[in-house]
Amino acid sequence: MLRAILIDNEPDCVKLLSLQLKMFCPQIEVVAECSKSEEGLHAIRSQDPDVVFLDIEMPQMNGFELLESVGDLKFALIFVTAYDHFAVKAFRYSAIDYLLKPADTRELQEAVKKIENHKRTFRSQINYAKEQLTSTFLPEKIALPYQNGVTFVNLNDILYCEADDNYARFHLANGDKLLASKTLRDVQEILEERHFLRVHRQFIVNLNQIKKLVKGGSNYLIMSSGQSIPVARNQRERLMQRFGWL
Repeated sequence: MLRAILIDNEPDCVKLLSLQLKMFCPQIEVVAECSKSEEGLHAIRSQDPDVVFLDIEMPQMNGFELLESVGDLKFALIFVTAYDHFAVKAFRYSAIDYLLKPADTRELQEAVKKIENHKRTFRSQINYAKEQLTSTFLPEKIALPYQNGVTFVNLNDILYCEADDNYARFHLANGDKLLASKTLRDVQEILEERHFLRVHRQFIVNLNQIKKLVKGGSNYLIMSSGQSIPVARNQRERLMQRFGWL
């Protein structure tokens, strides 16, 4: 069982989330329901939870300020937010799990499943998310979670991403390969906001790193590294639209 604390200044939201967890996530035991940030801080210090479901916009002390008061983070964190789609990108880029209010049951179950394997959120992820939430620009880096932490990689240094079961393997311009604990679909949601495109069920490519498109019986790309990447037939049109080719 994972011991959870719920912190949200709206009592109805706390009650609803607690009910959803009880009904659909039996691996979660809610040990504290808090409608004030001060209560939440006390609960974290006294209950030593495995996971905290945390609202951001709260009076007196918002979610980020609460986390700063906690000190060392020994738990997984799931933000529960009413932020709009643009702001949510900050959580995606920082590899922090989040739920939009009201929480969708399927998304809640997926978030809980993720934290079963990754039971800690790192301070660097929170700082990065906070920084991006105050910025009007999309970040130039992406956070790649792995077993023992998080690596921040410049987007321009990524040649392409390759599916590897439930993981994504990032191939970098310097020859390094990084295995991130995200599916290629998760990665696609983030990278296609920028200069990337999923050209095949197995591959997402950096459009700036494409050297040539070879057409014929089977279409494929030649990357700046010389690597050949297949292009699915139904994705070739999307690729050409992104470049505005004639």
